[in-house]
Amino acid sequence: MSNRFGPKGWTPERLGTLKGKTYVITGANSGAGFQATRLFLSRGARVIMMNRSARKSAIAIETLKKEFGASAEVSSVAMDLAVLASVREAATKLLDTVQQIDALICNAAIAQVASQQLTVDGFESQLGVNHFGHFLLCGLLFDRIESSAGRIVVVGSNGYKMGDNRIRFEDLNYDKNYSAWNAYAQSKLAQMVFAYELQRRVLAAGKSVNVLVCHPGASRTSLIRDTAGLATRVLATLLSPLAQSAERGSWPEVMCATEEGLEPEKYYGPTKFEMVGPVGECPLKAFTLEQEQASRLWAISEEKTNLSWSP
Repeated sequence: MSNRFGPKGWTPERLGTLKGKTYVITGANSGAGFQATRLFLSRGARVIMMNRSARKSAIAIETLKKEFGASAEVSSVAMDLAVLASVREAATKLLDTVQQIDALICNAAIAQVASQQLTVDGFESQLGVNHFGHFLLCGLLFDRIESSAGRIVVVGSNGYKMGDNRIRFEDLNYDKNYSAWNAYAQSKLAQMVFAYELQRRVLAAGKSVNVLVCHPGASRTSLIRDTAGLATRVLATLLSPLAQSAERGSWPEVMCATEEGLEPEKYYGPTKFEMVGPVGECPLKAFTLEQEQASRLWAISEEKTNLSWSP
């Protein structure tokens, strides 16, 4: 698969000024989300981070203002994706203070939760945070994004193809035979299935929102360290020297938030074994685009989040 950006792939060198642009990023106080924030600020954009921890957000903002100056337009809105009430409260606060959203980047995630955990709303934790929380947030912010002719960027993962390769509608919470890997894979597949279905609905409705899907490849972040079991953490540590930096891991989401001419039903990220290397288009498994599965997931997501949403 040839890379439309040439042998080096997409790099931040393609970014021009982003002055006047506003980007909203979930999970931006560390890892790829933090590095994406740095890139946006370096080009003059405004960034609103939506993070669970107010303390970590304050530390991140302090660090960014030291680097880019006190006038750097970076702020945060507290939000816990595991709690739907928190998502609703955060969305209301954001809409009250932000009149333009050029891109919402669904970057936050949890991974490899060692044993089954349920959110306060009764969802398996990875599915609840990675999919249902973001589904609700996207729906609540959609009109503001649409009025800004903005974008929704869903950060997927190659983990989507390491589980059952389908949504387990009969047992969404993995009450039977819970597996950290399979539950994580389902959560990322759900995000991607949702994103491609949103693409189709937006195009059918003629709305001015561009929906794009990317992945960070293998990047050195705290994603697995925070939640995984011991064996998975040890494996991640052993493989860490083979991974790329969190900064490079942020490039696909920054590209999807800014680059013109990207296409629907595509999957963007590092192209060398889909882990590292030049950023461009990656192969996509056909089961992510199955419309019957997507329609069913959309209906269940509306029901579970109590959100009636027709883009």
